[in-house]
Amino acid sequence: MKIKTSWNKKEYTTQSDDNGQWKSTIITDKAGGPYQISISDGVEYTISNVMLGEVWFCSGQSNMEMPMRGFKNQPVLHSNEILLDAENNNLRLFQSERNASSFPQTDVKGNWKISDAENAIDFSAVAFMYGLMLQKKLKVPVGIIVSCWGGTKIQSWMSKTALSNAAYDVNFQSIDTASEKHKQPTTLYNAMIAPFVGYGIKGFLWYQGESNRHEPSVYAKLFPLMVADWRKAWNAAETLPFYYVQIAPYGGKDSTRSNRGIREVQLKSMKTIPNCGMVVTMDIGDEMYIHFPDKKTVSDRLLYWALAKTYGYKGISYSGPLYKSMRTVKDKINISFDYAENGLSSFGKEFINFQIAGNDRVFYPAKASIEEDKTINVWSNDVKNPVAVRYAYTEYVKGDLYNTAGLPASSFRTDDWQ
Repeated sequence: MKIKTSWNKKEYTTQSDDNGQWKSTIITDKAGGPYQISISDGVEYTISNVMLGEVWFCSGQSNMEMPMRGFKNQPVLHSNEILLDAENNNLRLFQSERNASSFPQTDVKGNWKISDAENAIDFSAVAFMYGLMLQKKLKVPVGIIVSCWGGTKIQSWMSKTALSNAAYDVNFQSIDTASEKHKQPTTLYNAMIAPFVGYGIKGFLWYQGESNRHEPSVYAKLFPLMVADWRKAWNAAETLPFYYVQIAPYGGKDSTRSNRGIREVQLKSMKTIPNCGMVVTMDIGDEMYIHFPDKKTVSDRLLYWALAKTYGYKGISYSGPLYKSMRTVKDKINISFDYAENGLSSFGKEFINFQIAGNDRVFYPAKASIEEDKTINVWSNDVKNPVAVRYAYTEYVKGDLYNTAGLPASSFRTDDWQ
């Protein structure tokens, strides 16, 4: 088997195994293109319009899957305006077709498309807008791979090995007979992750969690294991960045689910998952629609993480305020934050999302004020000896705490009460 690459005119030779499979490592040039790769086993096949650049792998469930055209009666904000600027030969889009399997696969259906309005309108809104902005910033070719499926749990996206390591109880023999195979453990990893393993990527973007809202404690255990397993599959240890989106506040009429619980797990995962970053969406959720329309803000905030942490851009804020510590000062609780170097803001609005409690563990609505030392004092006339504070710790809420870069704080609590 001979391989020729047009960017450096080099020729490589390899041999297939007994199953007809082969693998070769080739030297790439600086970002650019288009180029050609010729492959010959006696009959030459040429792959044209090849680009060298940055590739990001995007996965998750329906909020990652939601296309630029939106879902039925559920729009993506400013989509038509954004699509006017979609034509870009240096942005390439790959949409993996839906598939589920009981065993790891080596192939996936889909093909690379050049970005334009026609190709982008059915592509993930979050992933497309991220790629479009990243390409314009880096000025090199960017490829975006999307492999996602709405309404799926994290268990479906994990390998059998990862779930076994988590001691997660799975009846693997029953998966083949399941009516909704894509909702079974491992099946989406096998069909929609495994075929990409080894593909040269810069990092992962993940947007999932809504379908696990009934089991925050399980998610807390599985999420870090999934990230570690994906990185291991790519032989990348902690070098591949993993940026994810915290699920947005949503209507809380279903008492069997805990939106706030999953948000808390995702927040705490920032401390347990190396080389990661979380986008907070506390200010852009919709009480009635789990598929809220403002996907551009999500893409922007993912981009901030990538530019600052992966590409080394200076002067770009990338995280909202993160709860750091608390101390009691007479009848008030003083809260300190990380990622608030220049201070905090509610942008002129009164804080309405803080609650405070004493030893009786009864929470009351609280008042809050920003102090000169970039902390927040929280108090209530109903609580004389406060011991705990919660912020936006409900199912649906419109966040009102930001740093001066305009990035919102996650919901949080200072207690660990059940």
